[in-house]
Formats: sequence, C-alpha cells, structure tokens
Amino acid sequence: MTYTIAVMEGDGIGPEIVPEAVRVAEAALAAAEGPRVEFVPVPLGMSAYTESGHTLPPGTLERLAETDGFVLGPIGHAAYPDDERAVNPHPIIRRHFDLYANHRPARSFARVPSLHQDVDVLVLRENNEGFQPDRNMMRGSGEFQPNEHNAFSVRVISRRQSERIAHRAFEAARARRGHVTAIHKRSVFALTDGLFMDTVEEVAREYPDVRLDDHQVDTFALHLAMRPQEYDVVLCTNMYGDILSDLAAGLVGGLGLAPGLSAGDRWAMAQATHGSAPDIAGRGVADPYAMIASTRMLLEWLGARYEDAALTRAARIMEEATVETVERDPHVTPDLGGGASTSRMAAAIADRCAG
Repeated sequence: MTYTIAVMEGDGIGPEIVPEAVRVAEAALAAAEGPRVEFVPVPLGMSAYTESGHTLPPGTLERLAETDGFVLGPIGHAAYPDDERAVNPHPIIRRHFDLYANHRPARSFARVPSLHQDVDVLVLRENNEGFQPDRNMMRGSGEFQPNEHNAFSVRVISRRQSERIAHRAFEAARARRGHVTAIHKRSVFALTDGLFMDTVEEVAREYPDVRLDDHQVDTFALHLAMRPQEYDVVLCTNMYGDILSDLAAGLVGGLGLAPGLSAGDRWAMAQATHGSAPDIAGRGVADPYAMIASTRMLLEWLGARYEDAALTRAARIMEEATVETVERDPHVTPDLGGGASTSRMAAAIADRCAG
C-alpha cells in the first residue's frame, strides 16, 4: 500500500522545521523497510496568500481529503492582513475533517533543564467544541458583541463529543500506565462540565482496568505544577486542555518540546503546539524536536489505523532516534544546550534512524 501525506509548511519557522521532520520520517521509513509514503506539498498560510490571495486556497480541503494524513507547520495568523481571504486555516481543517482528539504529550529529558524530571504526561483535549468560537457553531461565531458594553462567548459541550474524547483517553491510558484524570469545574459549570463528567464516568465503566480520578481545573493546575509525575492521561474539554497542555510543556522545558497530533476516525494531522516564532525565523536555530515528534505521532497513528506493523516500526525508530539525540548528541539546537542549527540537529536524528 502507498500512503500519501500532505505537507503544509506554514509560516515563520515552518519552512525550516517541516522539511526536516519529513527528512527524518523518510529516514525512519527506509530503515523500517516499510510501505511507500509520498509526502505531497500543499500551499497554505502567508506564502499561499502572497501567491494566490488566500491563506487557505480554494481546493485545498479537497486535496487534503485525497490523502491519508497531514503535516501542518506553525501558523502565524496574528500577523495576517485584515482580509476575509486571510483566514486562520488550522481550526477550519480540524473542523472540516472532524479531528476531534488533540493529543499533546509532555515528556522531560534528563539533559534538558526543566522544573521537573521523570515527567511523562499526555493531555488529551477535545478539539472541536468548547469555548473556541471558530469551531463550536454550524454557522456564525460562538463569540459576539451586541452592543458596546457587553460581549458574550457561548460554550458548547455535547454528549457525543465528550463520549468520543473519553474513549480516546481510556484507550490511550490502556497503552500507557492505566490512569485517566478528568478535568472539570462542575461546581460552577453544573450543566456543561456536569454533562462532560457524567459522560466520562459512563465511558469509564467500559474500562475497568483503567483507573479514573478527577480534579477541578484550578486545583489540578496546582497539582500538575507541583507533582506532574503522578499523572498519566489528562482528559480535558477544549479550553482547559489548551491551557493545561502549555503548562505541562513549561514544566519540561518549554513549547519547543511540545508535539501534538489532532486525530479523528479517518484522518490525523501532525501539528506542533508552538507558534511560528517570527523572531527567530530564517536564522536556522529553531528546535525541530516538536515537529519531528508530531510527525512521528502521525506515523504511529497511521500504523494503528491500518494495522501496518511497518509504519509502527518506523514510528518507533523515529522516536528512539529523536530521544537519543536530545539526550546524548552534541548536535542539538541552542535551547537544548547545544550550538547546532535546525538542519544539523535533524541530520543527527536522521543518521540515527538509518543506523
């Protein structure tokens, strides 16, 4: 079987780190003697706007639908011009392809200075509803201002989405350490967080081998900052997960070490948690770890979806090479304590993949 993965470089440091992630993936696939994977470039972001007048050019969603998964570089939409054609593309992609589960792992490395060591936590965040106004309504926006004195945000929590993300969390925990922590504020949001937690507790009955506990979001932020080693899979609604995943990244060294995967039932998209970092774009010093690790997560997801052992083996090779490079290799970027360029660090990982 031949797999096709769309590659969208994005903005800022995206054109520097995304090709390196593809380079490492290709080395791991070759080492695994796996199936053929074609990485197909698809224009997106500010460069696409410059060429076509659209940050999400017409026909892009149709092109993505013909592939098996996507790699998306960071998006710098805050700098886009005030033009209705200059849209923020990644929430549109997430919604269009029903990428409802956002996987955001945070892992510490002994070599990297951080607030905590021995951390390995996965924040699993519902991706397509909640307070995010660009994805919680069929039409229009969930945020509106009827007059100059008042502004409103509508939060959407559904039983269906809560059930889907809960199943993902318990399945992930089965493959990890068997512990799910559900996050809520149902003492205040009795209906919305109440519906979420009622659904999570119902799903938990199907997984008697997985331990479930829960915390109020503010209390959990305290516990996570102090004792992150106690947690395994953290199950969150959209906004809570967005905030807590950044907190988790801060505990282990920062967003440069924060990969991400947005997944549905048919497609998945590798997208690092960090932004486009325009302040260092073009300097060749951006840490490629998060983008490489996100792409590795995509290969792993494809391997599980298609029951393809070779893809799973390639993902494992990629992970082992990346971890060994971060922990031991002198050729890492400045944020990791080295002096290597983006491409030199990626080359070290690719070399390890090749053996």
